[in-house]
Amino acid sequence: MEFVLVFRRDHRSTAPQLEEEDLLMYRKHWQDWYLSLAASKRLARPVQRWDAQGVTVSQEGVMENAVVVEGLIFIEASDYTEAAEIARDCPILLLGGCVEVLQGK
Repeated sequence: MEFVLVFRRDHRSTAPQLEEEDLLMYRKHWQDWYLSLAASKRLARPVQRWDAQGVTVSQEGVMENAVVVEGLIFIEASDYTEAAEIARDCPILLLGGCVEVLQGK
């Protein structure tokens, strides 16, 4: 089954920013995670990059997002439990972000 993993992070966070060395390690963690998903044939579609900005449109108007979608990927998993296990290794969690897991129809 195909699932989408949606990566979100609150940009209003008061958590300290990563130092350059830590940022390089964080990026490598992402790369390694993607490569492991590809090697295990878990990626259902190629990785697509997103910007870290966004807006929300509502009846009140257009507002900047504080919690934005940092990206998403489509994976193959047998069920929600397996998809959630894959999401548990996502590097966004290291910065206080979260991963939404949704099944495609």
